[in-house]
Amino acid sequence: MASVTIEAEPTSLAIDLQKTALIIIDMQRDFLEPGGFGETLGNDVSRLAVAVEPCRAVLDAARRKGLLVIHTREGHRPDLSDAPPAKVERGIPSLRIGAPGPMGRILVRGEPGHDIIPALYPAEGEPVIDKPGKGAFYQTELELMLRNRGIENLLVCGVTTEVCVNTTVREANDRGYRCIVLSDCCASYFPEFHAAGLAMIKAQGGIFGWVSSSKAVLAAID
Repeated sequence: MASVTIEAEPTSLAIDLQKTALIIIDMQRDFLEPGGFGETLGNDVSRLAVAVEPCRAVLDAARRKGLLVIHTREGHRPDLSDAPPAKVERGIPSLRIGAPGPMGRILVRGEPGHDIIPALYPAEGEPVIDKPGKGAFYQTELELMLRNRGIENLLVCGVTTEVCVNTTVREANDRGYRCIVLSDCCASYFPEFHAAGLAMIKAQGGIFGWVSSSKAVLAAID
């Protein structure tokens, strides 16, 4: 057993690294770069950039230690058969899901914008979960992958804090996984939502999980 103790809130916790996976959620060009889905919704996509370097540091450390690394991407089939009308039709974006954009069709699998940013690109053999919704467990093989590998703990990074990260953490919590969310490895278009999203996770004795940081995780696993 390779047990380490990670400083976190509301309490520090000891985890077995052999039963721990790093999951990096939706660090896609469509969310982080101009011309993608995030910008079509009227967001300042540059606000997500703060999470990239902390994520890369943790990703590098996880690879050195041989941790299971899983990446996720939100997006839809080219025929949009897995995109609920309520999702496609909501609001007044500049471009809707499936519409042609500067990086290909918006939030469609296989298009350049759907792919993960170069700085965090998956290494050969690292699983990539393509999900049609916010949560990484919904309509995906994520749970099967984790169970088959005996994973009990998840180090969670990605965007956005209050949407796909929070949804995935809640899904994981209901399935019995311990989630440690790395605050500086997550980001939001809305700083106040980032803070609230983290507060919700660690409230009430860690009702959904723990909140830590890249620095604390690197100190523990290196």
